Amino acid sequence: MVSRVIPVDDFDLVIFGATGDLAHRKILPGLFRRFVAGQIPESSRIIGAARTDQDDQAFRDQACKAISEFAGVKKNDPRLAQFLELLGYTPIDAKGEGGWKELKSRMREGAVHAFYFSVAPSLFGDIAERLAGHGIADDDSRIVVEKPFGRDLESARALNATLARHFDEHQIYRIDHYLGKETVQNLMAVRFANVLFEPLWNAQYVDHIQITVAETVGVAGRGSYYDKSGAIRDMVQNHMMQLLCLIAMEPPYHFDPDAVRDEKLKVIRALEPVEPGDIVRGQYQADGDVPGYLEDSENPDSRTESYVAMKVRISNWRWQGTPIYLRTGKKLRARTSEIAITFKEPPHSIFDDTGAPKANQLVIRLQPNEGMNLKVMIKEPGPGGMRLVQVPLDMSFADALGTEGQDMPDAYERLIMDVIRGNQTLFMRGDEVEAAWAWTDPIINAWEDSKQAPEPYDAGSSGPDEALRLMHRDNRRWREIRS
Repeated sequence: MVSRVIPVDDFDLVIFGATGDLAHRKILPGLFRRFVAGQIPESSRIIGAARTDQDDQAFRDQACKAISEFAGVKKNDPRLAQFLELLGYTPIDAKGEGGWKELKSRMREGAVHAFYFSVAPSLFGDIAERLAGHGIADDDSRIVVEKPFGRDLESARALNATLARHFDEHQIYRIDHYLGKETVQNLMAVRFANVLFEPLWNAQYVDHIQITVAETVGVAGRGSYYDKSGAIRDMVQNHMMQLLCLIAMEPPYHFDPDAVRDEKLKVIRALEPVEPGDIVRGQYQADGDVPGYLEDSENPDSRTESYVAMKVRISNWRWQGTPIYLRTGKKLRARTSEIAITFKEPPHSIFDDTGAPKANQLVIRLQPNEGMNLKVMIKEPGPGGMRLVQVPLDMSFADALGTEGQDMPDAYERLIMDVIRGNQTLFMRGDEVEAAWAWTDPIINAWEDSKQAPEPYDAGSSGPDEALRLMHRDNRRWREIRS
């Protein structure tokens, strides 16, 4: 199988915060890979903008080092030299007037104009105002904003209002890299392009759904930021909410940006409030010489959660009565992200109890080793009666697609190319962000009012014991966390 690479139109992309970590680790290496794949025209321009006072060559040297490190390419690779010719740099004062006239002079007529805000949200308004005020952005320009999109409903509304003063909603691309993952997009293909699954994708046939995002790293190095966020703001309100929406949404009338996002919004608005007894908060603890969350966050009195598990219900015809379990945490046993749809068991077994059929389960692996696994019952080979055994029908992209599966574009690569194309399907709309915060805020407020400390759990474990009991009382079990 050979994937098609469709070049995008000629563009000028300005990266605000171009000297920062995200630009070095993800944005510039991703753009380089798309250039090598033939997707970026050689006439395009990528302009770095930041406070650092440097010239084009100094920025190219920085980019060369970053791409060499994070894209695995040698510095003397001729393709890298070609790519670096696309790069330029303009020092910018985001809150002042320095550099804006120079930036405007670099923008070309006739090219797609895109502006990536790889900066703190506190600077979004200043940059948006100056792009509009200096005539750098026009009605066809696009801006890309990184999360966090606020820290509660009030701040999200304020942020949306700030951007809306200078840009229309169709120009704003709120990026969530989870939506750029190949397997996440395949959720829609599996559901809506296969008659095999969609008729069974409802409460009549699905027993429950588990969504897990587990990380082995702690918060060391970013503890001061994380301690103001916590697992629910960092993961549940955005990444996991998007996965939940794609799993639970109704079929859109067409694969169109607003049609898809309309259906996602309906899911968020149908979420029931979460009962306090259906939530478990955890915090990894120190183990010998290994620091715990309190040490990593440099806040010995912190009540911020590094782990959260909850049972979620959706009040609509499709999902009434089917629980969805979410869990995410730091310093867990393995790094893995997956969605597991467990179907109900057959209503009657014609086989002996020793070989009773088990529930079918569809597991969608987002990382690592992206792919899908469908567990089905078959007869155990050999003579001696009808004995059943559960086996996986396993499909990893690396195996199924060969070299194409091993070299899939990174999420940022795909999403940035969608910005240039003007395709907002995989980006969040303003009302969607606000609806997610409207559901999340009462949960956070209840925690803060209770002043209850999170449950401790050991680093390298599956999380606090209370999370196990959350499932056991429903006669269910979490899937094992493993790579």
